[in-house]
Order: sequence, then structure tokens, then C-alpha cells
Amino acid sequence: MKINQNFLNVQDSYLFSTIAKKVDEFIKANPDKKSNIIKLGIGDVTLPLCDAVIKAMHMAVDEMSNKDSFKGYGPEQGYGFLKDNLVSYYKRRNVELQSGEIFISDGAKSDLGNILDIFDVNNTVLVTDPVYPVYVDTNIMAGRKIVYADANENNGFLPLPDYKVKSDIIYLCSPNNPTGAVYDKKGLKCWVDYALKNNAVILFDAAYEYFVDDNNLPKSIYEIDGAKNCAIEFCSFSKTAGFTGTRCGYTIVPFELVFDGVKLNKLWNRRQTTKFNGVPYIVQKGAAAVFTEAGEAQIKKNIEIYKENAKIIADGLDELGIWYTGGKNSPYIFLKCPKNMKSWEFFDYLLENVNVVGTPGSGFGKNGEGFFRLTAFGDRLKTIEAVKRIKNLLK
Repeated sequence: MKINQNFLNVQDSYLFSTIAKKVDEFIKANPDKKSNIIKLGIGDVTLPLCDAVIKAMHMAVDEMSNKDSFKGYGPEQGYGFLKDNLVSYYKRRNVELQSGEIFISDGAKSDLGNILDIFDVNNTVLVTDPVYPVYVDTNIMAGRKIVYADANENNGFLPLPDYKVKSDIIYLCSPNNPTGAVYDKKGLKCWVDYALKNNAVILFDAAYEYFVDDNNLPKSIYEIDGAKNCAIEFCSFSKTAGFTGTRCGYTIVPFELVFDGVKLNKLWNRRQTTKFNGVPYIVQKGAAAVFTEAGEAQIKKNIEIYKENAKIIADGLDELGIWYTGGKNSPYIFLKCPKNMKSWEFFDYLLENVNVVGTPGSGFGKNGEGFFRLTAFGDRLKTIEAVKRIKNLLK
């Protein structure tokens, strides 16, 4: 018996595990500071599920207690009532989808890794640097070759394709995690044209699309002509509706996507029916309530709180004259570390001096060195306090 040696090429510790370990060590050394720590690092939500979602889930629980309405195994692709709601949601944004193109899952993160099952291991993968670690690690585990698009301060962390670089699978995230940068339609069109010319597929992570306010910025890659012939879109209810602990998302595989004479929709459907038993009925009923009139109003109210948190952080950095991306149309702020500090050096500096936790940019790739990510998902009062502490420290 032999193991998959590719796993040995993955870093031993996941970025956020390292952060948690460092915070725990600080608390052990400074137990009196435990209650003073403010975490703006991990992008987990802090507001509870909205009333419309909770009511729908309670009703679903009651259904499960009745023999006539009990649900056992559901369709692996998701229940029709949720997929139909998603079709309507996209149609309101002038994107036409069919129910059979939508696959309900337990979140974008797992699908972004699992989708690799349908692609050859000899394909070359392109990711931006800095990058969400899952895009890289899942491909290292499979043994694929990875190339990087240079995202940096000069291009606003929004790199465009280099036709000298050949790639088969392209990961794009907009609004971006970790940088908060958002592609406009012209920028995404460049990537779609590149993919079409190179017979490549784009894996488009749209987990933060609900934060986009600017109508000139696309929320879905399918707003770009030609995208249905080269792109798979992944989205999640985690940041949209607070489902980080409830787990529900969806992946869109257009029928137009054909490679080697085979529809990718067919391959993904076969993969899911083999390896996945579907998202629980109770969770899907809650997700469907997101698109009701009450649900959308309540979720919008929560999202506005996070957006205001982002503005509070951005305004504080503006006062300090610190360069950053994000803060608008995104829950993330990617700031340039002051005094030419390294990313982990700045992490320690904030933790030790003002007890504020963020995420070192170097954890997202070499281009993240010298940068630092803060999230807007924290508590309002704690966010205000954290910005106050940072301003007092850096002034």
C-alpha cells in the first residue's frame, strides 16, 4: 500500500490553523488579555441567520416529524424548489440559466476542490498570486502543475492574462479573497477571451457577489459574452446569508461547456451522483427562503452592516494614509503593511500591542508579502474599537 505522495508537498499547517495557534500562545502568555482580543482575521460571519431562514428551517424540521412529509434521500443535484429560486435570482440579473445547470452543494470550498475530479491531472492550472490557499493546495494534492498570474500593487491586484502562458484550468475570484479587488466587465472579458482561445476552463468563485453595489461591476461571470462556453461558477450562502455553520452553496455548469466532445455538466452530474448524497432537506428549505421577499430584505440588512464595517476600516486606513484594495464592493480590505513591515511581523505587532488579529498577506502567496488582510465580518462595536486601536498605534 502506498500513499499519495503529493500530499507531502502541501504545507504542514493551514494558514488559519497557524493564526489560531499563535493567538492561543499569546493568550497563554498573557491570560489577562484574552477578553481584549478582537479578531478581524478569518472571514467568518458574526450575525445570525435571518428570521425568514429560521422559520423555513423550523417548518422543515416539523415536516421531518411527519410520516407523510418526511424526506429521506433527496436528489444529489438539489431540490427543484431551491434550483428554481436560483434560476429566478439570476434572471433578475439578466442571466438565463436552466435548472439542470445548477448543482446544490455544501459550500463553494468543497466544490472548488471536488470539481477537479472531472479534469485530467496533466492539465496546467493558473491561479493569481496572492490566492485563496484552497485553489493551490487541492491541485498540489492531485499533482498538477501550477502557474501564477502576477497580482500586485501596480495592477491593483487584478492581473490580466498573459498569452505567452499556457494554462488549461483558471481560478478566478471576484470580489477577490484575499485582496478585495473586483474585476470590471472589461477585465473579465479579457479572461474569457483567453480561455476560449486556449481551450481552457475558468473556475469562477463568486462567493462574495452579494457585496457588489456598483452596477458596472459584474456579479456573475455569465454577464460576459462567451462565458457559458468556458466557465463554471461557484457560489455560496455562507457570506450571502450567514450559512458558514449551516453549509450550503451551489455550482453552475452550463450545458454549453464541452471539452473533448463531452459536456462537463454530464461529468459533474456523474461525479456528484457517485460521491455525494446531497444537502439536507432542512438546509435547502432555509436556503430557498433567502430568495423570498422577507428573506432578501433581512439579508440585505445584514449585508449592509458588514459593508458599513468595511467602510469603517477603510476610512481609518485613509486617515492613516495606508494603501489598500477592497473595502468597497467587498468584505475584505488588503492593506500595505506600514513601516515596510513583513506580513507576519505586522501580525505580531498588532496582536502584541493592540490585541487585534488579522491575516498575514504572505499566507496567500509570495505577492502577499508586505500586505495584511482585515475582514468586515466582525461585530460592529468591536470593529470600531479595533480601528481606533490601530489608528492610535500607527499614528
